[in-house]
Amino acid sequence: MLYIFDLGNVIIDIDFKRVLAVWSNLSGAPLATLTPKFSQGETLEKHECGQISDTEFAEMMCDEMAVSLSFEQFAEGWNTIFIDVRQEVIELMNKLRAKGHRVVVLSNTNRLHIDYCSEHYPEIAASADFLYLSHELGMRKPNLDIFNHVLVAEGVEADQAIFFDDLLENVEAAKKTGITALHVADRNVIPDYFKSHDFSLPAKN
Repeated sequence: MLYIFDLGNVIIDIDFKRVLAVWSNLSGAPLATLTPKFSQGETLEKHECGQISDTEFAEMMCDEMAVSLSFEQFAEGWNTIFIDVRQEVIELMNKLRAKGHRVVVLSNTNRLHIDYCSEHYPEIAASADFLYLSHELGMRKPNLDIFNHVLVAEGVEADQAIFFDDLLENVEAAKKTGITALHVADRNVIPDYFKSHDFSLPAKN
């Protein structure tokens, strides 16, 4: 089987509020005025598809929020999105691979976040056979093409794949391709799924 895991709020907990708090502190802009100006819209989508550089992304986001930040300050805040790895998911990924299954990550992300993850959370890449990243592929979820790309690259049929994502629109898109997909609405979804499929978690120390 091919097991496909999203990154944010699936393998690692994230929170955009942490980002805004740092930007507010560094810029002096009140959080209350910064928050409604922050948008996960077209600029973010372009960055996640690799269509604009990190510096262009930072400049465009700062313009949209009407805030003054150096690139270093922007990146510092941007990378505080990460809280901590869900160790139980890492353990499951390793267990699946040990059983001979293929385990990959499919994430809408960007070079800044991946560079940060590689340095601070190396266990993520170490627990996956491959990372399919939107900014490298030039497309992002919920575009059906990205799911089909993974299936072709992995050489498997849709009925041989299981996908986990925290966003319902991505889950529904994956289902349209024939992939079995689960909505990770909370951190119990993945452990509970594998417990019911005879993939119980290793005992915690």
